[in-house]
Amino acid sequence: MSALPERHVPLRLQLLQTAEAPSQPLLAAAPVRLHERLTDEYWLLRLDAPEIARRAQPGQFAMLTIARADEISPVLPRPMALYDWDAAAGTVDFVYKLVGEGTRRLTTWTAGEAMTVVGPLGRGFTVPDSGSLLLLGRGIGICSVTSLGAAARRAGAGVHAVLSARTPQALVGGDFLREAGASTVIEVTDADGSSRPEALRPELMRLVAEHGVDRIAVCGSNRLLRLAVELSAPTGASVEVSLEAHMACGLGYCHGCSTGHPGLAEESPLVCRDGPVFAYSGAGQ
Repeated sequence: MSALPERHVPLRLQLLQTAEAPSQPLLAAAPVRLHERLTDEYWLLRLDAPEIARRAQPGQFAMLTIARADEISPVLPRPMALYDWDAAAGTVDFVYKLVGEGTRRLTTWTAGEAMTVVGPLGRGFTVPDSGSLLLLGRGIGICSVTSLGAAARRAGAGVHAVLSARTPQALVGGDFLREAGASTVIEVTDADGSSRPEALRPELMRLVAEHGVDRIAVCGSNRLLRLAVELSAPTGASVEVSLEAHMACGLGYCHGCSTGHPGLAEESPLVCRDGPVFAYSGAGQ
């Protein structure tokens, strides 16, 4: 699942006011349809999960149990953003990064094996049906905004994307968004300095001046969130941000994914239940 790098960040967040509540999640034994390496760091996992695909909304996630039925570890499931899905085919795609023992074990799953999955979970992004949408994603956080870009294009909105990573090899999602019909896909990296705010700010200002922006969706970087807020002030664009937290259940039972600082008198919204997508309340002010 996508992440902002700092665990406890004092963000000015509001719960999204959506027309309808997310559908109830399902527990499914989902056969692996496809599992392949995309780059040195990223893998694509496609599962047969027709009911999850039918209910999915952009920005939601699922909890994947990596341990097989005869294995005792990893004990906890892993939250994974819904990268894409095909309701007609009944499949759901996850793109994940190889970062540790859990994801290394995940790479051993092969076609035909049935994985325990709970989803779709959480509140996703608002899908615009007109105007212009700007996607800002970094690293694995890109995987939380890809489905939003595709859904917005199908609904009739213009889509522009800025994708950021450490190196060109760590970039994902660009081809997906181009094929989905995004008008602009800009890829920037730390390796050549193009991802630095000083370099990216004028690029974003030119993009906004040329195309206009009504809505901005961010995931994976506090630097990108700050740039989004800067852009929203003069344009009045709304900003939605997808957050990540460590979680054991994904359903709101464990209360391990509070968005606030430890020790607050009142518990902050939970990423799994109240998010992972929140509205940034400072947008447009």
